[in-house]
Amino acid sequence: MKILLTEGSGLTSRQVATQLGLSGHHVEILSSTPICLTRFTRHVRRVHPVPEFGRAPLDWLKAAEEIVRQRDIDLLFPTQEQVAVLSARRDALTCATVVPAFEALSRVQDKISAFRTLEAIGVPQPPTTIIHGPEDLSKVDGFPVFLKRPVSTASSGVRKVNSPDELRAAAITLDVSDQELLVQQPCLGPLAMVQAVADNGRLVAHHANVRVQEGVGGGAAVKQSVAIPSMQEALGKLIARLNWHGAISLDVILTENGPLVIDVNPRIVEPMNAYLSGVDLVGSMLSLAARQPVAPQPPGRPGVRTHQLLLAILGAAQMQASRSAVLGELYHALRKTGRYAGSIEELTPTRGDPISAIPVAAAACATLLRPGAWRSFYGSAVGSYALTPQGWAQIVSLATED
Repeated sequence: MKILLTEGSGLTSRQVATQLGLSGHHVEILSSTPICLTRFTRHVRRVHPVPEFGRAPLDWLKAAEEIVRQRDIDLLFPTQEQVAVLSARRDALTCATVVPAFEALSRVQDKISAFRTLEAIGVPQPPTTIIHGPEDLSKVDGFPVFLKRPVSTASSGVRKVNSPDELRAAAITLDVSDQELLVQQPCLGPLAMVQAVADNGRLVAHHANVRVQEGVGGGAAVKQSVAIPSMQEALGKLIARLNWHGAISLDVILTENGPLVIDVNPRIVEPMNAYLSGVDLVGSMLSLAARQPVAPQPPGRPGVRTHQLLLAILGAAQMQASRSAVLGELYHALRKTGRYAGSIEELTPTRGDPISAIPVAAAACATLLRPGAWRSFYGSAVGSYALTPQGWAQIVSLATED
């Protein structure tokens, strides 16, 4: 199958490219940056330049549709926030894709809609307050809290605030006068990612892994597959309520009193740990795209540990700002000691794919020379696909056109 990935910069795109390439598919990618993570693998045959998605999703869509036509693409595979504009356009696309109906997507795409959707079906969440304007900030009387903008990607619109003054300053930064904001109380426990694929309201595959070590920007540098039985029920209720089609992912805090959902992503997220645990989320997506019957997959094996050395290196530079911390990560990863014992590289595996080592080597050299260089790697990657409020408004307008 000739498959075009919607983004080249994201972690998910890189992992999906590996899975598709290993399965024998022809993979090409779209990218608004000439140097992107998913370029550095033998599994990608071609990179197509497109406009930056976040602020101009309709320009991105026009370019993507033209490339689909020129390259005779079989499947446009959504790997990042582009799922939103493909959902708005899905009935008019000229090639296959796997996205939910826009009415369903809009009920979880922004954080406030997602909170209300989860609340309506009884999925546990942290204590939450919705701020309708500056006058509501005084309602927040316990700190610290997390202040969240409705539309944001990769935590770009989330601020942790520790006082009323910090709350007011952060609310101004996040445009409290122009939109509602969400305030959530922190909760203690490890972070888990719960992933699923659905076939028109029917859960067909799901997986969960827990963050063992935090990487740059809060990502999971090391993760391990786990079983969270109660989340299968929550996923089933959410998918059935929305008649969901395609991939969906939840961020969950595993507290002493049970899991609490803190975020919803209407797309596939970093599927390699699932794949190595025995759950093929990407394969289910391909079956849906081909309109083939999709049998439910059994749960994966718990205890499968994987890592993303690139995130670990950049995270060490971000959080400790020292060359010795970066060297420590490299030492333990190469020696397979500490958290890396028994772990498998999931983002940039080099066996049979030596050019995968280039981004890791570049990040290591840059942060060893200057730890602050982590910002260049992280900021440029997220910025190329992060959906902005302005971009979301354009997508909503496209979806509501007659």
